[in-house]
Amino acid sequence: MSDYLTTRELADLLRIGERKVYDLAANGEVPCVRAVGKLLFPRAEISAWLAASRTGPQVAHPPLPPILAGSHDPLLDWALRESGSGLASFYDGSYDGLDRLAARSAQAAGLHIREADGWNRAALSDALAEAPVVLIEIARRQRGLLLAPGTKGIGDFADLVGRRVVLRQDSAASQREFDAQLAAAGLTHDDFTSLPTRARTEEELAIALHDGKAEAGFGLGALSGLYGLDFVPLSVERFDLAVWRRAWFEAPMQNLIRFLASPACAARAAELPGYDLNGLGTVHHNGASG
Repeated sequence: MSDYLTTRELADLLRIGERKVYDLAANGEVPCVRAVGKLLFPRAEISAWLAASRTGPQVAHPPLPPILAGSHDPLLDWALRESGSGLASFYDGSYDGLDRLAARSAQAAGLHIREADGWNRAALSDALAEAPVVLIEIARRQRGLLLAPGTKGIGDFADLVGRRVVLRQDSAASQREFDAQLAAAGLTHDDFTSLPTRARTEEELAIALHDGKAEAGFGLGALSGLYGLDFVPLSVERFDLAVWRRAWFEAPMQNLIRFLASPACAARAAELPGYDLNGLGTVHHNGASG
């Protein structure tokens, strides 16, 4: 599913004519961007725009499914199983997680979206406006280039020229960060050979490198030891959990949060290089509406 709607798709969504969509855009009444002579409408911002236009009485929403979506994190994934929380996981990237939160098809999503002044808050607000969602810090993590065993001569993005690289899906924040860093180095995907199949999780990326399918990938240092990979640290990112407030106080989420703060989880984090849990539990955003 594209991150942007066309004029026709927005007209179909609103059940109006395309001419009316052009009028809304011309008058600045609807979020839009103009690129290569076309009007495009950011899907997440349209959802927030519609939510902000809501009037009338509040109607009870159906129960949120016990699903944690968004970005894959190896420590959180381990805690999800070990805590016995009862939550299921569906990892398909930070941006997919935001879509699922907005659609109420998940009660929480892992996020690590770099922004001009921090992490995740602007993207969350764009997707859900001031909906009652809480943004809780889980960890700071080292990210950089994971290298297959025996790979030499790669110390930065410029060294990826002519190499075999495993990529992530477009809904993954790490893939968008990779593309931004690649562009800053003056490179494009044409400068290396990418695998035909993209890794859907951090662990799939590490496994592809361990199996020798590629030489490098943009991943987490935490997985280097588990899969016998070399690691070139390039940045530290903040990994947060965005949770619908009503789900926060329910038993599955509380079980998970308590376990994340336990000595067992701290010990596990110490076994995975590149984790800093000093900010665990810090609230970075608390949606205002009820």
